[in-house]
Amino acid sequence: MDKPSKQTVRIGFYICHCGSNIAAMVDCPAVARFVGTLPHVVLSRDYKYMCSDPGQELIQKDISEHQLNRVVVASCSPLLHEHTFRGAVEAGGLNPFFFHMVNIREHDSWVHTDPAEATAKAKELAHAAIMRVAMHKALEVKKVPVHPDVLVVGGGIAGIHAALTLANAGKKVFLVEREPSIGGHMAQFDKTFPTLDCAACILTPKMSAVGTHPNITLLSYSEVTKLDGYVGNYTATVKRKPRYISEDKCTGCQECIANCVYKEPKFPDEFNEGLGKRKPVYIPFPQATPQVVVIDPQTCLNFRNGELTGKCKKSCVAACGDKEAIDFSQTETFQELKVGTVIVTTGFQAFDAKRMPQYGYGKFPNVYTALEIERLVNTSGPTAGHVVLRDGKTEPRSIGIIHCVGSRDKKTNRWCSRVCCMFSLKLAHLLKEHTGAEVYNFYIDMRAPGKGYEEFYDKLLEEGVHFIRGRVGEVTDWARTPDEEGKLVIRVEDTLAGYVRRIPFDMVVLATGLEPHADAQDVRRMLNMSCGSEGFFLERHPKLAPVSTFTEGIFLAGCCQGPRDIPDTVAQAGAAAAEALALIDKGFIEQEPNTAFILEDECCGCKSCIPLCPYTAITFDAANKKAVINEALCKGCGTCVAACPSGTIVQNLFDDEEIFSEIEGVLAHE
Repeated sequence: MDKPSKQTVRIGFYICHCGSNIAAMVDCPAVARFVGTLPHVVLSRDYKYMCSDPGQELIQKDISEHQLNRVVVASCSPLLHEHTFRGAVEAGGLNPFFFHMVNIREHDSWVHTDPAEATAKAKELAHAAIMRVAMHKALEVKKVPVHPDVLVVGGGIAGIHAALTLANAGKKVFLVEREPSIGGHMAQFDKTFPTLDCAACILTPKMSAVGTHPNITLLSYSEVTKLDGYVGNYTATVKRKPRYISEDKCTGCQECIANCVYKEPKFPDEFNEGLGKRKPVYIPFPQATPQVVVIDPQTCLNFRNGELTGKCKKSCVAACGDKEAIDFSQTETFQELKVGTVIVTTGFQAFDAKRMPQYGYGKFPNVYTALEIERLVNTSGPTAGHVVLRDGKTEPRSIGIIHCVGSRDKKTNRWCSRVCCMFSLKLAHLLKEHTGAEVYNFYIDMRAPGKGYEEFYDKLLEEGVHFIRGRVGEVTDWARTPDEEGKLVIRVEDTLAGYVRRIPFDMVVLATGLEPHADAQDVRRMLNMSCGSEGFFLERHPKLAPVSTFTEGIFLAGCCQGPRDIPDTVAQAGAAAAEALALIDKGFIEQEPNTAFILEDECCGCKSCIPLCPYTAITFDAANKKAVINEALCKGCGTCVAACPSGTIVQNLFDDEEIFSEIEGVLAHE
């Protein structure tokens, strides 16, 4: 469709009151009257809510009755409603890109305090839009097919639930987990709050379902190292770390573990937070999925510094027998996966309590983290559920739990980790149940906003758990009085009682907060996502797109986006799976046409644009000595357009004629 000349342009202008969001600061009728005097404007209206159904119907009706061929709406952010108004324009019979939107809410009414100045600015912005829209061209939305397979990165409860949701809908899912088993942090928990359900009882069936589901390919002990392509057509490169065990041949009999040359476990057990020991050949925990052992080259005698030496007697190999599952020749391998969408569920890491030395973690043996206590109270943990001090014999008679360690603190992390209050209450209940000890909770504020959470707090009060409001100053072993001898002393200002207290304890538990993984920035760059100031992955919109990212086809779920509890994590995982499913079932993705393109006859082949493209959308055609832009990869950022020294790269919706016209409209009032 050819662009109409200025003489044939017929523009309809609409300004929205947005209730009082705009109208309280901008004189909307005055702006409408002003725009009605501008060239090519045949209709100018103000309306209370343009985004409402009557507002959209008004646009459609006016297009027909007044033969409009351009439409401008001045209202709120295009991020919210540009798609809505483009749909209304298209329903009225126009190409949707003959529409332009002016943001007079965020850019005008919300940032001004003088109504006269705000109204004048609205007139200038509207004038600029009127001049710009006259230069718009008819564009077409491109449709890109979507590959039906899905990649889920991370095998905690979020990844497990998302994978099962998609697999049960008939979609092929690749679930990649960096650890030898799926399960994440939830697999370490004993009970879940507030119902005190057994964590393993809830999680293990879902883990088993993942391991046996015909639509799920589980790639454990693996990492995604690269993601190429674009929405609907991604290619993921997965690094498979060597287990030195053939997953296809291993039956999980564990004879190799029993017959290892190390008769007794000797090395710190990561799953048990170092409180227990394991052998070089091991299964992370009894319910691990896949039920396949792994050999640690850093501790196995058959290796030295990770390099194969062959010095071990290999009694494990003999024990494996005819199965021949042990393979010391394994090396890293790389596997490419073709997928259409990606769900990121990489989870969190617990705050390192050693960063707050005043609490004595790592200095005093009987200062524990919350995760360590989770393993102590668990019957499958290193002490079979018997809570004893690090001497292995003494049961604590008094326990202090310190909240907000590494949370709500300007020196570490400013954010609230959301779950700390509740898991501290849960641990207080479990510790009291296991030991009968006097348990104290030291808190800043008690935050129990979930379903059944306040009731759980009341239950702890009835059980006789003590609560002291105040931030703990320090944990020390310095005794002032005889009753403090041999104890850990918590010094805290009791803000409700109004004085500083010293309370002796046998055991101190630190409720450590939740942080992004140390390599979160590397993952962000690899997947071309954004991070918030805290380092958690950033969603497209906190209200309207809470599981989407700014990269099409990549979704978020769980604690990689921010601290949350298990119910919220599972709900978000289901939402991410639904978004991916909607994209897959639609069969194609509609791409905005605001992409850049190269005037091939004028391109000099200087290649200056290629390294600047943040989306790797530009390649070089060596045969023609010209740059080439892949429209499916281009996101319309305009970097190449601005950088091209010869001006041969042009961007739809942002060509020179449109931009200069808009500038002319703004400056017309100077």
